[in-house]
Amino acid sequence: MTEQHGTTVVPNEAPSAPGALGLGACTALVVGNMIGSGIFLLPASLAAYGPIALGGWAVTSFGAVVLAVIFGRLSQVVTKTGGPYAYTREGYGDFAGFIIAWGYWIALWTGNAAVAVALAGYVGFLVPAVAGSHAYGLAVALIAIWTLTLINVGGVQEAGFVQVVTTVLKLVPLTLIGTLGFLWIDSANFTALNTSGKSDLAAISGAAALTLWAYLGLESATVPAGDVVDPKRTIPRATILGVSITAIVYIAVTTVAIGVVPPHTLAHSTAPLADVARRMWGAEGGVLVAIGAVISTFGTLNGFTLLCGQVPYGAALDRIFPVRFGHLSRYGTPANALVLSNLLASILVTMNFAKGLVSAFNTIILLAVMSSLLPYALCSLAELMILVRTGRTSGGPAVVKIAILGCLGFVYSLWALYGSGAETIYLGFLLILAGIPIHVWIKWRNANASVGELASQSKL
Repeated sequence: MTEQHGTTVVPNEAPSAPGALGLGACTALVVGNMIGSGIFLLPASLAAYGPIALGGWAVTSFGAVVLAVIFGRLSQVVTKTGGPYAYTREGYGDFAGFIIAWGYWIALWTGNAAVAVALAGYVGFLVPAVAGSHAYGLAVALIAIWTLTLINVGGVQEAGFVQVVTTVLKLVPLTLIGTLGFLWIDSANFTALNTSGKSDLAAISGAAALTLWAYLGLESATVPAGDVVDPKRTIPRATILGVSITAIVYIAVTTVAIGVVPPHTLAHSTAPLADVARRMWGAEGGVLVAIGAVISTFGTLNGFTLLCGQVPYGAALDRIFPVRFGHLSRYGTPANALVLSNLLASILVTMNFAKGLVSAFNTIILLAVMSSLLPYALCSLAELMILVRTGRTSGGPAVVKIAILGCLGFVYSLWALYGSGAETIYLGFLLILAGIPIHVWIKWRNANASVGELASQSKL
């Protein structure tokens, strides 16, 4: 049952585990989950547009900050575990809540599989034996997944510590490139502002579409709300701070990459930041970036593993997901959800390394894209919907501010979905439909359980 206190909706919550997440750990979760393998590859993708691609980063950074403010406000209105799922359920009801929890959960463990594969690839750059053997590559990926599963089962505090350490370490090479790299910039590389052959507006839009994926995960601090110290203050600050840090890193690193490596060379690079570091510091620079990439993907894998447990756990507490997901281990962690999520991720990783099944794996990755973006659209207007559902829709500056902020976030989210492409939207829609029978089954089980409880009470 949900109680209302003034303007805040306070759902029933599970008690926080000892050693909850503070501002540092929550900020690291946001930064760590956004800065994954993408920044190590994106400069090459953006090189085709030329320096005008920085305009794309500016647009997506603005949209990400708007969404960060929205999620920060929602974390003060709905203080419960689950993040986007919790906000959607409170604003739109059980069915919408289930759809978001279902799709978001799938996106998380599917993303884990992709990150684990990327991790194995970067390890292969440093250890040639791994690159030359499918078996060794598969072993590296699976060992990483299950090492982090055990760490997360052992406690939220332990997972938070790993996230802080890996985030700090991954930022070292990126910060070096994004600061010292300006000394190596060749201004001639900025002579042609737009090299795409398209109009400036089309070029900025095209570049922005590529950079949209780099901000997925900005809501990460909202998900484990039940394990956060002073969530009403910590989550908004961590979300906005994390997005701001990430935006600065992205724009600085991309600027240096465009300025240091000639456009044609950068566009055809398979390891753009390694090439940047090699031009700046020689072969040792390439190794430094490869190590940073391994740490980066390991930290991202840890962050998404933590969320893989928290999202189904929050949904299970509301009887939206099977109750087994709501069981806690002796360490106070949702072990069932963590183990099942990463068992599914392990199956996908194995499929990826199995000859002939790569295309199937890529299709599953594509299915997860819309699952990551749809929650942003629904959450943008969730606070306004909560006001409607609680009868607090009278006018005033506060309501107007919520409406304007929500509309900005919703338009940005629609644009992000549009930029993901027709095929992604089509497959994402199929993913959503696939969850409906499961929702019906869970509702049917809950209804039968309620009838059984009433029957037992009537016999007493």
